[in-house]
Amino acid sequence: MVVTPGVSQGPVDSDGERLRAVVASIERAFVGKREAIEYALIAMLARGHVLFEDVPGVGKTTLARSVAKAMGCSFKRIQFTSDLLPADIVGVTVYDREAARFDFRRGPIFSQVVLADEINRTTPRTQSALLEAMNERQVTVDDTTHALEKPFMVMATQNPLEFSGTYPLPESQLDRFLVRITIGYPAPEVEREILRTMGKVDMVEKVEAALDAESILAMQARVADVSASEPVLDYLTRLVEETRQSPYLSLGVSTRGALSFHRACQGHAYLNGREHLLPDDVKALFLPVCAHRVMVKNHHEGPAERRREADNVLREILETTQVPL
Repeated sequence: MVVTPGVSQGPVDSDGERLRAVVASIERAFVGKREAIEYALIAMLARGHVLFEDVPGVGKTTLARSVAKAMGCSFKRIQFTSDLLPADIVGVTVYDREAARFDFRRGPIFSQVVLADEINRTTPRTQSALLEAMNERQVTVDDTTHALEKPFMVMATQNPLEFSGTYPLPESQLDRFLVRITIGYPAPEVEREILRTMGKVDMVEKVEAALDAESILAMQARVADVSASEPVLDYLTRLVEETRQSPYLSLGVSTRGALSFHRACQGHAYLNGREHLLPDDVKALFLPVCAHRVMVKNHHEGPAERRREADNVLREILETTQVPL
């Protein structure tokens, strides 16, 4: 993906400049992986969440902190462990003896950007505490509903399932993430520069806010109005339908997944300075949005092999589905 200026004069051009400033600010701390930065921005623009699946130590936490700071959002980190409880995430109601009343003490989920670090190291019961927050932007405790801050985005990190002490995320949890991406190791020349310049100080401190919450909410509203022609919309729905018809998949993309796919494509188009979708938007987001929403039929392989097979099946669908001119 390459962020380019729009051709029309209007909000999209101004937003494009500000989004490029966000990318430049983040790259002061997180270098060599611009595509990962852009996926995070697409998720925010599309009111979605991001799942980073990778080995420890490749910069997932640095990216999350930098994104929050560059966008001028509040940030909280939750370290997921095997003994973490749902109340540790959403909060708890306690009795105030002096006031003779029950007060709700908010948990770390009450932040605009929440880093769910190593989310698959906690039990499914605790993982489920995020479902309502991610889907409805609210949490319910003791029959009382509490609205979350806006904008709101969860950036979760997940170690490969082959690592000890991990729990697989259920399909209902995976479906809440707009995109799942892998950062990977930096190129040798980038890593050399990291060793030379970034070992002395916390580089996130050099990231400057280029947006604020009000600006982000306005952008999200404009992204929702990004249009799609009938041929492009047909192309998107054909790709979704092919995942349901594939003989290699036992579970295709759901309707919620199709809606997420469309929203992500809108975010991609807007990030690239357009107020309409192109087939290239659909092609760019098909794997990051849909690969974690499908299930391959071969259950005898390990998790890593099944993920690779799902990616291969979706790549074949992308290659064999006719692209509108």
